[in-house]
Amino acid sequence: MANKPSIPKGMRDFSQQEMAERNYFFDTVKSVFRTFGYAQIETPAMETLSTLLGKYGDEGDKLLFRVQNSGEKADQAPEKGLRYDLTVPFARFVVQHQNEISFPFKRFQIQPVWRADRPQKGRYREFYQCDVDVIGSKSQLNELELVQIVDKVFGLLDIRVVLKINNRKVLTGLAEICGAPDKVVDITVAIDKLDKIGLDAVKEEMREKGLTDSAIAVVEQILGLSGSVAEKLAAMRSLMGGGSASGIVSETGLRGLDELEELFGLISAAGVSVPVEMDLSLARGLNYYTGAIFEVKALDWEIGSICGGGRYDNLTGIFGLPDMSGVGISFGADRICDVLKGLGKFPAGVRSTTTLLFANMGVEEVRYVLPIASALRSKGISVEIYPESSKLKKQFDYADRKAIPFLSITGADEAAAGTVQIKNLASGEQRVFAKDDLDGIVCFLGK
Repeated sequence: MANKPSIPKGMRDFSQQEMAERNYFFDTVKSVFRTFGYAQIETPAMETLSTLLGKYGDEGDKLLFRVQNSGEKADQAPEKGLRYDLTVPFARFVVQHQNEISFPFKRFQIQPVWRADRPQKGRYREFYQCDVDVIGSKSQLNELELVQIVDKVFGLLDIRVVLKINNRKVLTGLAEICGAPDKVVDITVAIDKLDKIGLDAVKEEMREKGLTDSAIAVVEQILGLSGSVAEKLAAMRSLMGGGSASGIVSETGLRGLDELEELFGLISAAGVSVPVEMDLSLARGLNYYTGAIFEVKALDWEIGSICGGGRYDNLTGIFGLPDMSGVGISFGADRICDVLKGLGKFPAGVRSTTTLLFANMGVEEVRYVLPIASALRSKGISVEIYPESSKLKKQFDYADRKAIPFLSITGADEAAAGTVQIKNLASGEQRVFAKDDLDGIVCFLGK
């Protein structure tokens, strides 16, 4: 007995309808990226393991899919891994092709990534990221541009979101005023889980990592700050300037606050519509972030972060190209598509790839409609001719299953008269056109 076909957990097939929906999302983000001057690149699914290891923290390293050497002598081939994200391969690309590209270098990339994670709702082992990055400039106008891209994309998709912003220098300063500068990674990894596990569990995790109760109290004080951006900045300046229980001054933290103040000023001046919050608990547990960090959450659908990113100053330095600051943001395609589906936000027309179906009324009738179908295709209309001369009910059912909005029943009478009959299956409206009246047909089809 043959084994029942299956796919690995955390992987998915996509039907024609699902691909139509996903392509609607991809086309939307691509159009927005291009309006801001970003152009597309691609990198291979596999990278050498040395490219990937040590870039995502200990937890990230554990989630790397390692690829067994095949087709090469094991002792002569470097170990490989499936890419974990698109940012590290992008940094490798920039260094490898630095003499061929112009800086600042603006690129977007839409490809799958792989993580050996435990599959659950909204979390997959293979999923697509849509990254947009600019590298070779330290100006926070680049951060503003990413905020504007978020605003534009989710406005077009009609998804209500909130954009949260913090700065990694502020988190470094937090570790310093806690008297635990060597624990910055432990602190950020812990507080990054605040929404998932709650404050008590975060405090317990920090305690397990060796932070003292007094240090944890400073973290808790900062996580508890509320009010406007200006009020949070003022309170943080006091703490970073020596006003915490430790009395330690953090110059790094103060620089981070300056950057936040500048960025929020730019956002205000640009008239961004999406709600933007300064969230001091936002950590984004990736080690390569050095400045602003971003996270986007849907307001009307429970699924976690659907978009995130930040500023990285040292990533290309790992590959031999120092002082090349960059900033980027990644749109989680799979989660965003889940939100669009859950909220019913995909446009109705996305379901069908075909606009007009010619019913098959016989051999001579098909010969009559063939040049008409070709002429309509040349005008950008998606047209099918049903392949068999079957009962009309079967052909109507085919159009219904594929959500084809228009059906033409053009028989011997229409052929003799040199006409085409087309029916709008939704409204029931039926029109007859001269076979050469392509503009009239296209207008009726709503194209």
